Amino acid sequence: MSGARTTVVLARHGRTEWHHGNRYTGSSDLPIDGVGQQQAEQLKRWAVDFAPDALWASPMLRARQTVAPTAEALGLTPVLDERLREVDFGSAEGRTLKEIRAASPQIAKAFEIDPVGYHFPGGEDPEAAAQRVHEVFGEIGRRHEGQRVLVVAHNTLMRLLVCRVLGLPLRDYRRLLPALGPGALVRLRWQDGTVGLESYNTPPVRMETQA
Repeated sequence: MSGARTTVVLARHGRTEWHHGNRYTGSSDLPIDGVGQQQAEQLKRWAVDFAPDALWASPMLRARQTVAPTAEALGLTPVLDERLREVDFGSAEGRTLKEIRAASPQIAKAFEIDPVGYHFPGGEDPEAAAQRVHEVFGEIGRRHEGQRVLVVAHNTLMRLLVCRVLGLPLRDYRRLLPALGPGALVRLRWQDGTVGLESYNTPPVRMETQA
């Protein structure tokens, strides 16, 4: 890319019933709950000030429901891209880590040591997930050079992307980036071929300036 500055803000979708219980949701296509709807409205209020030039989102229901109020308020149609789907957690879907520790302690221990090398059985390889989200991130940057883009996606996928663009080991995504709440934002700036992290896990609160 040239010297134009591109700002990409990633927003985690609103809360679902499973996220409230801290269950792995992954490829399970759940709707957002009442709190998630409030988070979607809060994102809309923030986005009106941020004034993105484009919206992108995961095609999963919880992401589409989260981006919908913003799209309506701004008169923008989100680009839905399969590469923004959450990581499939295989045998962990619908379960908490505590439940997995109790039922399969060796699987849980290996995952906690290295969640990439020892991802959950039947789940997506996080290396592959990081590759696909990095590809779509690059496409967003090329298509919207010099603009502002809001992307509604998912917890683990967003953390993998942050690790990939900053050159951090993927296996350390849970240790280095331990928290990313529902509705929270990650702000990245892309200029002169370099991606910088401006903020992480911040609420979508209205600010006087977004420069």
